[in-house]
Amino acid sequence: MKLSFSRRVWILLGAAVILTAVLIALSRRQPPPRVAVVKAGREYLIASIVSNGKVEPITPLVIRAQLNTFVERVAAVEGQAVKRGQLLLVLDAGQVRADLARARESLVTAEENLRSARAGGRADEKARLEADLRKAELDLDRLRREREALERLLTKQAATRDELDQKQLALAQTEADVTRLRKANEEFARSATLLVERARLMVEQYRTEIRTLEEKVRSANVTASIDGTLYSLPVRERDYVEVGALLAEAADLRRVRVRAFIDEPELGALEPGQPVIVTWDALPNQSWRGRTEMIPKQVVARGTRSVGEVLCSIENEKLNLLPNINVNVRINVREKANVLTVPRGAIETDGPRHFAYLVEGGGLPGVTPHLRKRAVQVGIASATRLEIISGLKEDDTLALPGEFELHDGMAVRVIQSKQ
Repeated sequence: MKLSFSRRVWILLGAAVILTAVLIALSRRQPPPRVAVVKAGREYLIASIVSNGKVEPITPLVIRAQLNTFVERVAAVEGQAVKRGQLLLVLDAGQVRADLARARESLVTAEENLRSARAGGRADEKARLEADLRKAELDLDRLRREREALERLLTKQAATRDELDQKQLALAQTEADVTRLRKANEEFARSATLLVERARLMVEQYRTEIRTLEEKVRSANVTASIDGTLYSLPVRERDYVEVGALLAEAADLRRVRVRAFIDEPELGALEPGQPVIVTWDALPNQSWRGRTEMIPKQVVARGTRSVGEVLCSIENEKLNLLPNINVNVRINVREKANVLTVPRGAIETDGPRHFAYLVEGGGLPGVTPHLRKRAVQVGIASATRLEIISGLKEDDTLALPGEFELHDGMAVRVIQSKQ
């Protein structure tokens, strides 16, 4: 039976509507997002801490002015190699030499005074006091004998009471004179002792002053006391310098110290003897190697950072590293051979947990690759890669974050492979 014309029209219209709906649905469906992938592989991994630091000499020679004066002559150039005893500069010591001459003259006078004081002070006064005391003591002995004789005569009524009283009065006066003269001699002796001590202190004072002035005169000829590099010479001829002013700095720069500023959270991984690599922006193609020496016992504020200052010993045979320059520091805190690693970007973190997105199904024909969320345990880390302790195996393919947020079960198109 033949279909009527109108029925055929309605069938055709229905088919067209269905085809249009299918075409619209197909046009609206987006293709799977494209993701870059990497493979897990084994390698030698070095975990390091990267920060900044400052170069310092290990045992610097710091020379400061010991007198207020002018720089008379500069005999060296900043940056040159110097030998022990080599003249660096000369200071004007004219005034100090004049002060030294006066101090030596004063010392001669003080030493003469000391000799006089040790001889007992003024000889004439000492002799007079001693003579007066001897005479008074002789008179005292004589009067005592005469009084005793009068007492015997008085008992025999051969002398009068008045004669005895007169003799007693004279005896009392002489005893008083002896007492006074003895005190005068004692006082003279005490004064002589004080005079000796005062004179001795003056002699010592002038000797100390002379030693100080002689040292200042010697310091006017500024010399190097070590073999090394003169890395700082901030003064010029005719400059005026005061006591304590910096004149020169030198050191043996074949080995230097780098003070590395390590952020507080990373201090726990540090130990003495760890390898250190130093770079300097001024010489980008060079690096210097050394070891950590002293681990900090405290943290300090440095700008907005809380850091520990790690002291590192660095070999500097070519003398390229200069004191006080700022450098980049990398400390290798741990090393492992043949460990499973992936790029740091392939691992995501959720609190204490770590996970990766494994690409599955990419090798099967007609099967769209999809992601599988996998928990992993990580170990040490370098600047670019992480050690995988568990959760992955060698040659596993992992998706890297990109324009789309990754999630478990997501269909993807693999566009490239990175290591």
